[in-house]
Amino acid sequence: MKYSIILLAMVASMISCGTPIKETVTPQEREIMDIQPIYNFKVAAIDGSEFDFSQLKGKKVIIVNTASKCGLTPQYKGLESLYTKYKDIKDLMIIGFPANNFMAQEPGSNSEIAEFCSLNYGVSFPMMEKISVKGDDMHPLYQYLTSKELNGHSESEVSWNFQKYLINEAGFLEKVIGPRTEPTDPEIINWIEK
Repeated sequence: MKYSIILLAMVASMISCGTPIKETVTPQEREIMDIQPIYNFKVAAIDGSEFDFSQLKGKKVIIVNTASKCGLTPQYKGLESLYTKYKDIKDLMIIGFPANNFMAQEPGSNSEIAEFCSLNYGVSFPMMEKISVKGDDMHPLYQYLTSKELNGHSESEVSWNFQKYLINEAGFLEKVIGPRTEPTDPEIINWIEK
C-alpha cells in the first residue's frame, strides 16, 4: 500500500511540474517500488518439466504467446530464425506460451502443440505448457508482464496471439511489441543487437 502511495505521489509531482511521464523507471525507483526481475518465476514446460527463469540471468528474452491455428502462426518461422541466429552470439532466449484465449485458435493438448511446432516449424526454442494470458485465470507470469505495478515498465493487455514481451539482461521488461509485428522486424533486431 505504501508503495502505491509513493508511486501516486511521484506521478502527481511529475504532472504538477509539467514533467512528462516516462514509461520506464530507474533502478532506484524499482527498488523503492520493490519491482522484482522476472527471475523468480518457475513455470511448467510443454513436456511437464519445470522451467526456472533464474537460468535466464544475463540473457535477453522474448516471451510470446502462441497459437497453432492463427493467421499469425507462420511467425513461428521468424521466431525460430531469430533464436537460431542469436542464441549463441547474443545470448537470446525465446520462450513460447501457447494460449487459447483468442477465438479458440490453440485447441490442442500440450503434446499436440509440441508435435505441431516441431513438424511444421522446427521449433527448438523452449515451449511452455498451455496457459491463459488474459482474464480471471491469467497466468501469474502474464499478470507480471501486463501490470506496471509489478513490472515497473508499462501497463499492457495481450491483444492477440504472438504479442512479444522483450526482457533485458537484468530481467526487466523493456519493450512490448504488438502481435502483427514480425519477429524479424528491425525494431526487434535492433533491440537484440544493441
